[in-house]
Amino acid sequence: MIRGVLMAYGLKEGQGMVQLKRKWMLMVAVSLFVGMFSGCATKVSRVEVDSVTDLSGRWNDTDSRLVSEEMIQDALNRVWVDQFQGKTGKPPTVIVGRVVNRSHEHINVQTFVKDLERGLINSGRVSFVAAKGEREEIRTERIDQAEHSAFETAKGPGKEIGADYMMIGTINTILDEAGSTKAMFYQVDLEMIDMANNRKVWIGQKKIKKIIAKNKLKLF
Repeated sequence: MIRGVLMAYGLKEGQGMVQLKRKWMLMVAVSLFVGMFSGCATKVSRVEVDSVTDLSGRWNDTDSRLVSEEMIQDALNRVWVDQFQGKTGKPPTVIVGRVVNRSHEHINVQTFVKDLERGLINSGRVSFVAAKGEREEIRTERIDQAEHSAFETAKGPGKEIGADYMMIGTINTILDEAGSTKAMFYQVDLEMIDMANNRKVWIGQKKIKKIIAKNKLKLF
């Protein structure tokens, strides 16, 4: 049978066996690839938004949520909140300033800032004022109200509440990589600064370390 196959391809028996094996191996490899890619259908599963997900090992929504919750809790449990309230008789007014991304990755810092804002507002321990970009939009609306709204309902300028403290921070990373394995180290630093005198009343730090290992595909 094999001799017949070789004759059909016009090959000699010794030399033809090697070429025939190569052809069979190529056919098997092609079949494996076709079967593998034909089975790659898209599958979507809905999960709880607070579930832990780590697909690529990069910074994700879980990191943003857990880091913000832990750091806000730490910040609000420090003495600066009670000291301000004891001195003034009211909770401090806070604003979140810039959080700078100095990591290796493209991180949507705005989602992290919103997580921080939500934690501060919902705590009930501090008052919160709109950020710079938001204030510009509100001021434009006040100008429009002055022209078009009834006098008794229009909101005039000069009544904004100034922030007592501003929270700023950075996100840094250290990448260590060897072969198909890498270690990603994240460090988030946040500071609460007194707007009156630039005094730092709180410094918080959160570290995350991830080991990411990629499996190599072996055909034979």
